[in-house]
Amino acid sequence: MDLRQLRYFIALNEHRSFVRAADAMGITQPAFSRSIQGLEQEFGCVLVDRGNKDLRPTPEGQVVLQHALSLVQGAALLSAEVTQMTKLDAGEVHFGCGPAPAVKLVPDAVAQFINAHPKVRTCFQVDNWEKLSRALSREEIEFFIADIRHFESDPNFQTQPLTPKRGVFFCRPGHPLLAKESLSTNDMFDYPLATTLIPPGIRKLLANLSGRIDFSPTIETEHFPALVKVVLQSNAIGIGTEEAFHEDIAKGSLVLLHWRNLPQNLESMNARCGIVSRTGFRLSPAARAMIETLVAVDRQEVSVAV
Repeated sequence: MDLRQLRYFIALNEHRSFVRAADAMGITQPAFSRSIQGLEQEFGCVLVDRGNKDLRPTPEGQVVLQHALSLVQGAALLSAEVTQMTKLDAGEVHFGCGPAPAVKLVPDAVAQFINAHPKVRTCFQVDNWEKLSRALSREEIEFFIADIRHFESDPNFQTQPLTPKRGVFFCRPGHPLLAKESLSTNDMFDYPLATTLIPPGIRKLLANLSGRIDFSPTIETEHFPALVKVVLQSNAIGIGTEEAFHEDIAKGSLVLLHWRNLPQNLESMNARCGIVSRTGFRLSPAARAMIETLVAVDRQEVSVAV
């Protein structure tokens, strides 16, 4: 018994004709019939009811058919996985990214990657670091790009830093706060806050500076374009990394806010962007190539900005 015989038996069940099944498998009808007979001899029973014009499987044939389908499918999956692990002209890469990298870094890197490897199917999901870490643990993705400070001390994760991203506050032109000469973080809490999921350390820092124990944003979304539109059409104050909306700032449709009790160069307000993967798990060649591309694009964008 071999996979070839099992494939022939599956084809016979699909076509219900020795002639049509043999033609579909690309062999002569006598050779096809001998293969089915050989399978029956291997099991020591009749697998096909030849007295039935539909050539239905016997009860024994039904059992063989069920296992044959599983074995043939398993062999195909095995071949696909090995191909994905060893070649870059096939397979898939699944990864995740936070909302800020999804604005520029990831699209730029994916464009370069598919130009170099057009046959690799590339799938990436955009979400916050909490949900991405769960997806990584469930092996739904091979790695993700987000703030790494939550994962650096966890032995289950391996981190590779990228360029830190400056955290800033922004609002629409004409916002009431822009009429004030000096602003403190207390003023910020007089208006709705719109942000992605904030790392606990940054949230605690902002709360403490304003005499609060903690706070929850009024609007929370992982979709940066939607967040920016909310800020543009309301008095909400946006919080995020500058790279995600630098074009809006450059053309004046968004304005940066500065707080006198929060130094502009405060390192803890920056996003510690990086790549997170699982410790002890071997990345596929496609994933490794994608990470190399992300690192290269990140360096290119930094050099251009400088």
